[in-house]
Amino acid sequence: MPRATTPLVLLTTTLLAGALHAAPSVYPTGVTRYDPAKAYNQYVIFSGADKQTHLIDMNGNEVRNWPQAGFPSAIIDPQLVGGERGRVLLQLKDKDPGPLGSAGNGLGNQSVGELDWNGKLVWQWGDQAPGGAAQQHHDQRRLSNGNTLVLANKVHKVAGFKVPQVIDDVIYEVSPDGQVKWQWLASEHLKEFGFTPAQLKLVHGTSNPDYLHINNLSVVGPNRWFDAGDKRFAPDNLLIDSRNANFIAIIDKHSAKVVWRLGPNLAPIEPKSAGKLPRPVDQFVGQHDAHIIPAGLPGAGNLLVFDNQGTAGYPSVPLGLIAGSRVLEIDPIKREIVWQYSAASSRQPGWAFYSSFISSARRLPNGNTLIDEGMNGRFFQVTGAGEIVWEYVSPYLGKAPGSEAVSNWVYRALPVNYDWVPEGTPRSQTAVQAPEPQLKQASAGI
Repeated sequence: MPRATTPLVLLTTTLLAGALHAAPSVYPTGVTRYDPAKAYNQYVIFSGADKQTHLIDMNGNEVRNWPQAGFPSAIIDPQLVGGERGRVLLQLKDKDPGPLGSAGNGLGNQSVGELDWNGKLVWQWGDQAPGGAAQQHHDQRRLSNGNTLVLANKVHKVAGFKVPQVIDDVIYEVSPDGQVKWQWLASEHLKEFGFTPAQLKLVHGTSNPDYLHINNLSVVGPNRWFDAGDKRFAPDNLLIDSRNANFIAIIDKHSAKVVWRLGPNLAPIEPKSAGKLPRPVDQFVGQHDAHIIPAGLPGAGNLLVFDNQGTAGYPSVPLGLIAGSRVLEIDPIKREIVWQYSAASSRQPGWAFYSSFISSARRLPNGNTLIDEGMNGRFFQVTGAGEIVWEYVSPYLGKAPGSEAVSNWVYRALPVNYDWVPEGTPRSQTAVQAPEPQLKQASAGI
């Protein structure tokens, strides 16, 4: 049953030291800021660190809970399931991950599946998968033809690699009866990702079996570039990004070849021109959630990506001394940044917005952008001018990735329109006023 909470949820929670990047040990959770007139009013779905999936309204009230996690949770368009609202794709069963398993791969995932609004199992896939387990990670998507795309791992030996076995990235298109109708394996396309010969030598020589760590899979979808004749952007083509190798690429669904790519080698960020727009794309690092903004939304056809500015690449780009993340909107034809968000956009110091791993960003119908600062469990909406008009900090705690520390980390947060849920589902839209910062003049002589 839905669990009601007060409109302003300011729970105080003590976390173990070091659980969050630059976070206090006690801090507010729930909705901390909300302007209903400027925000795009909606639900948000996410899987918390508690390994449960939560659907919240604009005041942080949980209106539905599924006691399964998603990596990530994925909503299904009601038009693809006979108009039924509230269906989700989640991970359903764990397995022994083996010696190469970790929080960042799918080796501990036995099965994925579809649940309805009430949690009833509608579809499941895992036992029929190659190797007897789904091993899904980072993405799964329902297609218009009824099939399901699954981004997964395959552990096997690949000639030329230093490690005995690699944790390869594989894409499966799975039919409703569980049959693999199409598949793509990353290691078969290494020469298409833009590595120089020296970089390819580093890739082969890495001691990390998860050499690419592809963390995103999306369908290109209808777009103006294809309508103008650019076949690279065919709506059924697939877009991926590699966290460990700093590239974003489009895969032709028919040839399986990479037909468009950005990265891995881009110009370094120049601090003096970092705020200029438009400008050529500069170096993103360890990025997440790259996708083409869907038709009908502001910026449609452009690429939106969360640029973590973590540590990644061949050779690895180190963390900056004063690190900050960015959200970039990129014209994929001109290869220019046409809009961006950083902490400076909200008149904050660069380190005030930072997640070196996980995270997401999605464009909303009114032009706002929903951002998940993943490692801090913080979601917020910003206007095109950078004003924060809604902010929420997840109160759901669990183990931090690869650690025994406690954290409220969230891999991805997705916007959910009000008409996705069954009619009559409750929601609240009560404004939450945040205190305005007061600047004090320094005393003379200090």
